Amino acid sequence: MPDLEAILLVGGQGTRLRPLTLGTPKPLLPTAGVPFLAHQLARARSFGVRRIVFATSYKAAMFEPVFGDGAAFGLSIEYMTEETPLGTGGAIRNAAQALGSPPDAPVLVLNGDILSGHDIGDQVRTHVAGQAAVTLHLTEVDDPTRFGCVPTDGDGRVTAFLEKTPDPVTNRINAGCYVFTRSVIDAIPEGEVVSVERQTFPGLIESGALVLGYADRTYWLDVGTPAAFVKGSRDLVLGRLASPALPGPAGERLLLAGAEVAPEAEVGGGTVVGAGARVFAGASVSGSILLDGCVVEEGAVVSDSVVGAGARVCAGAVLRDAMVGDRAVVGCHNELQAGARIWPEVELPARAVRFSSDV
Repeated sequence: MPDLEAILLVGGQGTRLRPLTLGTPKPLLPTAGVPFLAHQLARARSFGVRRIVFATSYKAAMFEPVFGDGAAFGLSIEYMTEETPLGTGGAIRNAAQALGSPPDAPVLVLNGDILSGHDIGDQVRTHVAGQAAVTLHLTEVDDPTRFGCVPTDGDGRVTAFLEKTPDPVTNRINAGCYVFTRSVIDAIPEGEVVSVERQTFPGLIESGALVLGYADRTYWLDVGTPAAFVKGSRDLVLGRLASPALPGPAGERLLLAGAEVAPEAEVGGGTVVGAGARVFAGASVSGSILLDGCVVEEGAVVSDSVVGAGARVCAGAVLRDAMVGDRAVVGCHNELQAGARIWPEVELPARAVRFSSDV
């Protein structure tokens, strides 16, 4: 396969992941030991992508210091910023100004909040062989009522984009990875707010252009919610989804540089223990993300949760499905569960009542 160019959509604010995204864009959040995008970049590189244009908006200045010119990933990276959000289609059109591909070349478009195990190379080959305008990755889900669905005919041609319904006609949904023919991107209005899902794709179908679906049931996850974000990191550490960017072998836990776990502590289930973080004797941590420099004290229990950088979970505290912001303190014997979120630098006093909502 010839070298590919790609556009990576990383402009979203990640509001569902607050407080983690108050200071860091969602695509840069530590995931299985590295910024989330590192996994996408490594996979894209493995499928022949050599040049990527970042379509940035929210906290745009934070991306280049992390990824630079892309040389560390074997890539060339360019950065294009939307001064005002332009929607998915507008963002793609804006980023396309930095592309060098000719009009008939395939261009890969990735969403910066998706983990996927599908064969990108085969999706590109399907697009080229079919001479399609766009080829969409479609994933098959067990409960399509929670999503809009994308039906196809017997030849794989997309016939419609349907909104959420209690009686969906298919279990296939838009998985957020597209292959465009370059000239189709250039036809998107420049400088306007455009949605590919609501405008570009339906418009192409209506005009008779060939929009193909590339469907499979490989690993797929939108990491936009706290539970999904934790699951994505956990699955990468456990090896349920392979990633060339994982900074160590897959296993029950991943310890980063300077992390300290007492021999009497139980840490596993795909947990990441960040650089300089400490887990004391008698603590139990499972399926969680402990960010750099945080502390989990004696007898604390942390399950399916995120503990922010420099935060402290004091002795006897229990976290289940919770998010603790950077430098926050969860006092002794607190119990946080059911999606509880503690904002950065908030300090909960010892033996406080149970919290089950934002603080």
